[in-house]
Amino acid sequence: MKRDNIEIQRKTLELMISVYCKGQKHDSPICPSCKALLEYSNKRLDACRYGINKPACSKCKIHCYKPEMREKIKQVMRYSGPRMLYKHPILSIKHQFWN
Repeated sequence: MKRDNIEIQRKTLELMISVYCKGQKHDSPICPSCKALLEYSNKRLDACRYGINKPACSKCKIHCYKPEMREKIKQVMRYSGPRMLYKHPILSIKHQFWN
């Protein structure tokens, strides 16, 4: 069950970044900058020292994102969060319960 939480977070990140990129009218379905953020986020998930017991990033005591990447992901989440409820309601609800 815990592994599913990581996969839900991975899918949520991918969709949130996609919604953000499209909303910002970037060049392609996912621009190089947003793709780099997604890859970075996935690497951080892979390297999480908590493994399958990983808490939500917002509740984690260890901030493993570089400051500039952390600001970028916050920007993405602020923009995409409200829109996710309309575009991906089930995933949004799962994400809310996990956080």
